[in-house]
Amino acid sequence: MPKTPVFDEGRARQIIAEHLDLEGPLLPILHAFNEEFGFVSDSAVPLIADTLKLTRAEVHGVITFYHDFRREPCGRHVLKICRAEACQSLGSEAIARGALAELGVTWHGTTKDGEISVEPVYCLGLCASGPSALLDDLPIGRFDKAKLTEAIGEVSAA
Repeated sequence: MPKTPVFDEGRARQIIAEHLDLEGPLLPILHAFNEEFGFVSDSAVPLIADTLKLTRAEVHGVITFYHDFRREPCGRHVLKICRAEACQSLGSEAIARGALAELGVTWHGTTKDGEISVEPVYCLGLCASGPSALLDDLPIGRFDKAKLTEAIGEVSAA
């Protein structure tokens, strides 16, 4: 979970400075922003670009290419549901549609209470126990509606 729920320019500059000695520091900086703030703010893009002597478009392109980088804060808990073919063949799409409707969100959305963000992933490497999902990086194998609802309820109650 992020330490600071909002973007802090001073801390952002510190993070950038801490990574400048690395070869190819862009990805480590972006990961550090995700870790610290929970997302990479649009305000961070020019800071990163200027410091690394990249264009804003290059930084934006990397952020939007990799699905793990968020552009806005996420929920306290993150549910990643596999949408790859193996899980689809076992009914994951119908179960996911039901979960999205129950939570009142769309893909990449966060519940109104800020508890759960739901993201699609395209293979978790858990094909033998599909359909599969991750909830706060804990695998949920062979999920069905009841198992997914139970897991969501457990983290929401915590």
